[in-house]
Amino acid sequence: GCQKIMRLRIKLLDERCRPQRSYESDSGLDLRLRSEKPLTLNPFQPKLVKTGIAIELPPGCEAQVRPRSSLTRRGIIIPFGTVDNGYRGEVGAVVINITPAAQTLEAFERVAQLVVAPVCIPEIEYCEELSVTERGESGFGSTGRV
Repeated sequence: GCQKIMRLRIKLLDERCRPQRSYESDSGLDLRLRSEKPLTLNPFQPKLVKTGIAIELPPGCEAQVRPRSSLTRRGIIIPFGTVDNGYRGEVGAVVINITPAAQTLEAFERVAQLVVAPVCIPEIEYCEELSVTERGESGFGSTGRV
């Protein structure tokens, strides 16, 4: 459960990129842009940025790289990303400026957040048919508006 003590091991590749929570109860650790100088983001040109850390996740967990609301308000988005349990390289984040004008991220600015979550790895079974449900094949947007 959520009260179980788990250990996330963090290797600092740059001491200035030490991830921290803004509040003790926050689910995400803020990740910083590992860059010696400001980074210009041109409109609609995704950039993979470094965060200055590598991690060792607890068994049975993944890490999710998520956007920070303060950047999203500025029109800078971070697509959701997954860090698999066995990955030991530097954690990265894709950053996209969705505004019509160039924007700048400052060196070591907080750019994303890292959330650790349990993951279920199912045994795969390929089949010809799936069980019938009330929803069936009704897809994206099928429930309409309230």
